[in-house]
Amino acid sequence: MDVFQAIVLAVIQGLTEFLPISSSAHLILPSQLFGWPDQGLAFDVGVHVGTLVAVMFYFRHDLARLLVAWCRSLAGTRSADSALSWYLLVATVPAVLAGFFLSGMIEHLARSILVIAGTTLIFGALLGWADRRRSEMRELVHLGPRDALWIGLAQAMALIPGTSRSGITMTAGLMLGFNRDAAARFSFLLSIPVIVGAGVFKGLDLLQSGTAANWELVGLGAVLAALSAWACIWLFLSWLNRIGMLPFVIYRLLLGVALLGVYFAG
Repeated sequence: MDVFQAIVLAVIQGLTEFLPISSSAHLILPSQLFGWPDQGLAFDVGVHVGTLVAVMFYFRHDLARLLVAWCRSLAGTRSADSALSWYLLVATVPAVLAGFFLSGMIEHLARSILVIAGTTLIFGALLGWADRRRSEMRELVHLGPRDALWIGLAQAMALIPGTSRSGITMTAGLMLGFNRDAAARFSFLLSIPVIVGAGVFKGLDLLQSGTAANWELVGLGAVLAALSAWACIWLFLSWLNRIGMLPFVIYRLLLGVALLGVYFAG
């Protein structure tokens, strides 16, 4: 990669990691349209670290409160925050199991433009349907173990490229009757253990491969991914109740059609 490609890919990763529009669908486009080389494992690890730093910094006060509450729960002191911390762990389990048993098969069978186009369209339409039909307006304090499990099962489906981890978890939250802000906040908090896990596995692969890397580009990518991801989270949560999910649904449908065009043109 050159510097321009690194800048574009890092910003794409930072923005699409948390918006409900699928990062895999966007990261495949530059290589398909412009013939850009694969970004490489080291760069992939770097931008994941960047997005992790962004979401942890944004929710730093929430994370500190949840960690303290979780530790107190081990001593028998229960609270709404301790319950939420346990529900985040419950919701993480399905993705961990699916990643352990199915990631290799999915990577082999599902990483194609046609699959990504189909999932972009299908799950984009599902997000729009869930946002339109929501009737209840539950807050995050109303989250229960069954809700956490359903959202966790939805997150496991994000192993299929084009699904969008944030998109499918927000869709599940909306379908369970949570308001937009609650669905988005739980989705963002739930991303932290998943990004940590993905970063650890990719980091181990990088160490085992012994592949050389341009660490200046990796560092640049990490910083840009962090800044763009933080701005994305802040803007999304600030505007969500005003704009709703419709702009993202429309964008996904247009993107899915564009991907189909690339596939059939190729």
